[in-house]
Amino acid sequence: MSIYSSKTGVTSILKSFSNADRERAKTAALNKVRFSTPKEKGIVESVRVALEEHNFHLIQEFTYFIREADLCDEEIVTIMRDARKIVHSLTPDFADLVEALLSLNWKKRSTDAIQAYSEFTVDVMVAHNAYIHIGITKLILNWIPNDQESAEWTNGSPSQLVHADLETVHGLLNRILTAVPMAFDVVIDTIAAKFPYFKKPAHVTAGYIHNVLWLMESKPVYEELLLQLVLQKLLILDVNAPRDEIEELREEIDEEDADAMFQMDDVNASPKQPQALDHPIGQMLDICLLKLLKFLDDKCRPVLNSSDDQRVAKSRFFKTLIHIFDEVLLPSHNTHHVQFVIFHVCSIRPAYAEAFLSSLWLKVQNPNVSPIIRHVAVSYIASFLARAKFVPLSTITYYLKELSNWANTYINDSDEFSSKNCSLKANMVFFSVCQAMFYLIAFRARDLTNNEKNLTLLNSLQLSRLAMCHFNPLRYCLPPVATAFAGVTRTYQLAYCHTVLERNARRKLATIYGHEKLMPEETLDTFFPFDPYILPLSNKYIEPNYLVYKVHELDESAECVATETMRRKRGDSEMVEEDDFILADKRQKLSELSKSQLFDKQFYYGTSPGFNQQQ
Repeated sequence: MSIYSSKTGVTSILKSFSNADRERAKTAALNKVRFSTPKEKGIVESVRVALEEHNFHLIQEFTYFIREADLCDEEIVTIMRDARKIVHSLTPDFADLVEALLSLNWKKRSTDAIQAYSEFTVDVMVAHNAYIHIGITKLILNWIPNDQESAEWTNGSPSQLVHADLETVHGLLNRILTAVPMAFDVVIDTIAAKFPYFKKPAHVTAGYIHNVLWLMESKPVYEELLLQLVLQKLLILDVNAPRDEIEELREEIDEEDADAMFQMDDVNASPKQPQALDHPIGQMLDICLLKLLKFLDDKCRPVLNSSDDQRVAKSRFFKTLIHIFDEVLLPSHNTHHVQFVIFHVCSIRPAYAEAFLSSLWLKVQNPNVSPIIRHVAVSYIASFLARAKFVPLSTITYYLKELSNWANTYINDSDEFSSKNCSLKANMVFFSVCQAMFYLIAFRARDLTNNEKNLTLLNSLQLSRLAMCHFNPLRYCLPPVATAFAGVTRTYQLAYCHTVLERNARRKLATIYGHEKLMPEETLDTFFPFDPYILPLSNKYIEPNYLVYKVHELDESAECVATETMRRKRGDSEMVEEDDFILADKRQKLSELSKSQLFDKQFYYGTSPGFNQQQ
């Protein structure tokens, strides 16, 4: 056995190590894992070896170590202070190392660690322009809340803890912008590039906009570019939050509230606070507009005992907003809510409203401006004057005179060729101006007919001439607008438009209908930008200054007759019976009415763009 054991060496395995052997084994083991803790070498030594010996092995190990190790505050302080000592040596060859240093989680660290990180960040950007983009990107990414942080953001406002972290980020960004002027463009480009996708959770986009507005407040030099960017992003949300979907959700909420009212025991209970929409994009848009409207209110509202410089700054900011409106909002189509930012700002000071209307009217009169833009500008004028409570009646009458003078001059200047060419495309601006007048008179009929002075003004507008002219603007107006205008003007003997409406109705009998709407060439593609605002949270900035439509003191019983008649159908596959001439077989049921009364009631407006909120 002993011979066999000695040959196989089994007994040698069972021998215990001597102290010297044990130390040698420990040292060998430590040397084998030395690459995982390169901090013993340090960043200074690693960079020296790379520069002098052209050996980047230590730099690579140190970079991996920084990215993967769970560093304590003291280690971060040491590394950052050492990196500052050799900051001028950190050329673009060490981009991976610098990126790893700038990627460290530093916001929730000790004061010393935050200071060390901030000092290195500023120094490395000052020394090397190549790292500005990396450093700014790392900072901006801290603006984006995580998908799981919704509890830390209430209606786009951060909790105290998150606010404290963001203060640290914005403080460092301010230092960089002060020390490195070249970072200006990089900040703008990075903010635009990192803007969250519109289908992200609401608190993510709202939190990002919160930080963008924060930067605008601390650095006014960014106001124009960032405000334009924010409005462009909100337009995307607005277009992707269809009005009909939001209205359906609001109707369901209203029905639930109505049912709950009958079950309430305490009739003196405080009014219910507006609820967030159960529509992801609509809710996001509502929260973002809530924050933006508050920001604009603070920027534009006058302050008591303010200095001349402050007043000049507010006026300058409003001019910037008007410029952004012209560039972003005015050319946009199918938006419902974002344009109300200008509505709210104009409600703050009468001078703002006057400047806004004047800017639009100048575009309408300018033949060098695109007809589409002129058409939209007219729609903005009409909708704004109709809906804004804060606009005095004198301003409304002034623009009615201006619109009338322009339209009558257009008729006077029309030559023989234009008299024959009455198409919508060739005369779009004229038809838009006429429709704006018709809409405004119908909407504001209560105010415009309450005394002899105002009726005299309406008589001076030559409404009959406009309605009866060879261009036939009533043909291209939205039917509810034409009907409402005809009802008001006949009641006060300003014009008699029903003959024209009858003739236009006969023409349209042969028109091909699709989805119960006229073909595009038959009517203006019009929208009234300040139709009712339906977002619940941000509506608190709009509702106090918003005029809800009220039915005029005409024969209001006709509305019920007209509404019921317009909804009747001959069959599921046929068009809606909107025209009086289609209803010839139904006239016996209304034989007590004269033909003119029947026609008027048939065309009487019930719901329409601009006339869909009644009290």
